[in-house]
Amino acid sequence: MADKKEHINLVFIGHVDHGKSTTVGRLMFDSGNVTEQQMRKLKDKAAQLGKSGFEFAYVMDNLKEEQERGVTIDLAHKKFESEKYYFTIIDAPGHRDFVKNMITGASQADAGVLVVAANDGINSQTKEHVFLSRTLGVKQLIIAINKMDLQAHSQDRFNTVKAEVSTLLKSVGYKPDEIQFIPIASLNGDNVVKKSENMPWYTGPTLLDAMNMLAVPEKPTTLPMRMPIQDVYNITGIGVVPVGRIETGILKLGDKVIAMPGREGTGVVGECKTIEMHHEQMTQAGPGDNVGISVRGFGKKDIARGDVLGHVDTPPTVASEFTGQIVVLNHPSVITVGYTPVFHIHTAQVACQFIEIIKKVSPEEVDHPDFIRNGDAALVKLRPVQPLVIEKKADIPQMSNFAIRDSGATVAAGMCIDLVKKV
Repeated sequence: MADKKEHINLVFIGHVDHGKSTTVGRLMFDSGNVTEQQMRKLKDKAAQLGKSGFEFAYVMDNLKEEQERGVTIDLAHKKFESEKYYFTIIDAPGHRDFVKNMITGASQADAGVLVVAANDGINSQTKEHVFLSRTLGVKQLIIAINKMDLQAHSQDRFNTVKAEVSTLLKSVGYKPDEIQFIPIASLNGDNVVKKSENMPWYTGPTLLDAMNMLAVPEKPTTLPMRMPIQDVYNITGIGVVPVGRIETGILKLGDKVIAMPGREGTGVVGECKTIEMHHEQMTQAGPGDNVGISVRGFGKKDIARGDVLGHVDTPPTVASEFTGQIVVLNHPSVITVGYTPVFHIHTAQVACQFIEIIKKVSPEEVDHPDFIRNGDAALVKLRPVQPLVIEKKADIPQMSNFAIRDSGATVAAGMCIDLVKKV
């Protein structure tokens, strides 16, 4: 497959009504990823609903209710091909689904496009999305300053918003001078795919150009091997077959492997006999590969979903407690010491107790606050109620992210920055 384009997961983020969906729709249409005919249908539909000008947003907003309200409710995934890359575009509505999807791993966004409306500047959700992107490891950003048509395509206004956004980016640790800022007007198609004649003062790339300039994320083949187990099958004549996606490292036939924590909490050792992907036998597998493997030495009661497979000489880390940097997104009241919600980490779901709120880091710094609430970012100490594999962000970032859920909603998200190994 020499012609197979490199793949990038790209998330569109930003405040509600700043034009994320319209930008994506315009991108899809002007680049030929959506046909004239499909577009005409959407245009008619928009007019019928009394929502003229929303037709581009409808490319992404395919739920009937969203089209009538003109708001993005669900998370839409769209395939998009440029001449250079193959993108999965994630149009993030409010933060809730964004977080859930960022954390499930399948769509760990490699890059983000932050859409900020020129007439409006930075809003609460702009801040939250930027903070979240940073916390969850989105390394590359493109900033699209939209609705320039409402500001008479003014270079001064563009520079003002650019300066405001730069300050915000700096505050969370991004480097604005390494980030592309693009003045666009999505509804009219200015600087999305085609260069705008309305802003001759801007000489940089269009949005599509900037997307083609993104770097493909490196495959973490040199990190220790980690394969969170999604399911375990017991196949007659073959034995116990764990299935999962390899996050880091390389697994080869004949490798000595260990599943942690395993039923006893101290790990189960075996030898990898076969590796199968899409019904084909492989001699090795690497990051991103979804595989089923048969392991000599594993009994069917030894391992379960949520265990993590690694090599015997670099076993997955089981933590007795860990320090997390978290962002509280959607908690009905406040979080205090003693709170014990369910943490979703790779394929594991384990309750963890807040044993210390070390400090609140944003919006303002406070040491050992009594509680934290929506919009706060904080450093916290956590204790899993049962053995749990998690890795430090600095060591194996792919195994460090988590979502905190309570009664059906994602209340917070974060990453592990330090841990105490279980002895």
